Amino acid sequence: MTTAALEGVRVLELGEGVSAPFCAKVFSDYGASVIKVEKPGSGDTSRHLGPFPNDEPHLEKSGLYFNLNSNKQSITLDVSTEKGKALFLQLLESTDVLIENNLPSQMKEWGLDYASIAEQFPDLIVISITPFGQTGPYSKWKGTDLNAFHLTAAGSRYCGKPDQPPLMHGTFSADYFGAYTGIAWGLAALYGRDLIGGGQQLDVSCAESIAAIFTGAQNIGGYAQDGKWETRTGVGMPLAAPATILPCKDGYVWMIALTTDQWHGLKNAMGNPEWADLEMFDDMFTRAQNADLIYSMMIDWTMTLSKQEIMDVVQENGVPSTAVFTVADAADHPHLKERGFIFDMEHPALGTIKNMGAPIKLCDSPGGPVRAAPLLGEHNDIVFKEKLKISDVDYGALNEAGVI
Repeated sequence: MTTAALEGVRVLELGEGVSAPFCAKVFSDYGASVIKVEKPGSGDTSRHLGPFPNDEPHLEKSGLYFNLNSNKQSITLDVSTEKGKALFLQLLESTDVLIENNLPSQMKEWGLDYASIAEQFPDLIVISITPFGQTGPYSKWKGTDLNAFHLTAAGSRYCGKPDQPPLMHGTFSADYFGAYTGIAWGLAALYGRDLIGGGQQLDVSCAESIAAIFTGAQNIGGYAQDGKWETRTGVGMPLAAPATILPCKDGYVWMIALTTDQWHGLKNAMGNPEWADLEMFDDMFTRAQNADLIYSMMIDWTMTLSKQEIMDVVQENGVPSTAVFTVADAADHPHLKERGFIFDMEHPALGTIKNMGAPIKLCDSPGGPVRAAPLLGEHNDIVFKEKLKISDVDYGALNEAGVI
């Protein structure tokens, strides 16, 4: 067996929901040892969000929790108590990276904010992921992914028609992008610590991560230069054609062919229909002016084929169009299965269930989930009795008091 890329890195996760758990999950995917701290009794909030089999809520059957927490150990610990905090600090003694997504004021109330623990743990790297960051007037808000996403103008820029209200974006986008920002710079901080020594806190704002990635590239420069910015366009591109979503025999396809070569490739894929041979259609702007006509003709063709058949034939002709795959399509897609990205995993409560592998594969240590998400407090005995050497008597007392 190959050595995992992050083997030997010890991570402690004090978070719930999506951002901190996903950040810690990626560390664990590549071999880091991750201990997840959950609330006694109720656990991570994602355990209550589902989706659940047959829509029946169950602490151990949340699909969201299952996906975000593979490879981890779960312990239950109430850090708001003095004894719980003391145990948490003991765990920090052998921790390289602490990942948390609590309100800055909450961490300070617990006495676990970076300022309170930095002197005691000078080599500790703390990745703090919050909707708005550790400073600024919104840092005190109990913000969510929704607040973070829309603070960035991404809601105005994307999803919806320009003359109608914006549409809701996909769930947890800001949390996931914030988590990936934390992962990237957390690894950089680990490298920096090994290079020159010393830990540090990473102040990750999910809103600012979305602003930099979603809206920054095409909007900030233009607004700074001449006060203009891009806004949502609905389906397709109004100044070019074909560039829209069209129906087909079993769903939808995203049809796009902007350059002359792409247009000729699409014509060939469609069997070179006579209507498409007009020379003026070699110009994408002219095609845009005649989009209604072109799309109606194209639909006559797309409705005769499946989305996979269309994707295959346009690919053969150099056209960057695609099938619009559903979740069911993706879960059973042969390409993703062959790469090992979609695979079956066993879970004691869920049975055999599909999971996703690591999105980035390393040649010598590919990474990805090996163990299913833990049951609530599954590793209490291992961590408290074996790692922290707590006696059976003290362990029972802590359990009785609700500390663990």
